Amino acid sequence: MNQNAPMATIDAIATGDHLPVAAGTAQGAAALGCAQVSAWLGHGAGRVQVLHNVSLHLPAGRWLSIVGPNGAGKSTLLRCLAGLLPHQGTVSLLGRPLADWPAKDRAKALSWLGQGGAGAEQGADDLTAYDVVMLGRLPHQGWLSPPSAADHAAVEHAMAQTQSWDWACKPLGQLSGGERQRVLLARALAVQASVLLMDEPLANLDPPHQADWLALVRQLVAQGKTVVSVLHEITLALAADEVLVMDRGHARHCGPSHHPDTHAALEAVFEHRIGIHRLMDQWVMLPNLK
Repeated sequence: MNQNAPMATIDAIATGDHLPVAAGTAQGAAALGCAQVSAWLGHGAGRVQVLHNVSLHLPAGRWLSIVGPNGAGKSTLLRCLAGLLPHQGTVSLLGRPLADWPAKDRAKALSWLGQGGAGAEQGADDLTAYDVVMLGRLPHQGWLSPPSAADHAAVEHAMAQTQSWDWACKPLGQLSGGERQRVLLARALAVQASVLLMDEPLANLDPPHQADWLALVRQLVAQGKTVVSVLHEITLALAADEVLVMDRGHARHCGPSHHPDTHAALEAVFEHRIGIHRLMDQWVMLPNLK
């Protein structure tokens, strides 16, 4: 992790709390950013605001993990950043308003792995794992055009990265939850986008494959790509360059994963039922048992 590189920040967020927020002007061009983004769910009298005026600046070549309790707004924010949820405020991708991007160009630049991926592709159960990963190449293909040699190479490389090549010819519906998740991750990688958004990418993965995912993200960032992940695995989230701490629809803090203020913000939003500790040159989360 390069601690001298430009870092993610959140700007002037009024939360009513006094948790520290990374201050100052972020350096470097933003690969992904948003300004005063708010979102609502429901309709009519049941409409509820679930995201409150979030502003974020994320430079290229960084990994930001979004963490917080259940219902904090983590996935809602990620969906807004992906342009998948109506919202108030603006989102920018590679220095350009997301709304100004043609759909195909945006699909090449921004890759998405949604929450619950292991159960969210029921309509694809009869497709082979290879064909599912090839769906990630659709933005690069002409209308009704067959996959090119570059498409096939990208799919093979993505499946090798996620160690899913061995079941390339198996239908998606015959795979275990963990195998399925690795195929869907390969689909996101096959896009070869500059920015990758991943919502709970570690779902159904055992610890060795979680470690493989961590190594893969570090490789992507080293190549200059930008990764934003929503994680419940706080210890792995602390391996990111920066951590965005959310609670009740508000961004409470954004700062380097190693910084004491970040650890204090994490402990606070979880009501001090967890503690952040140094162990074998890495930060880990442990429950505070009574």
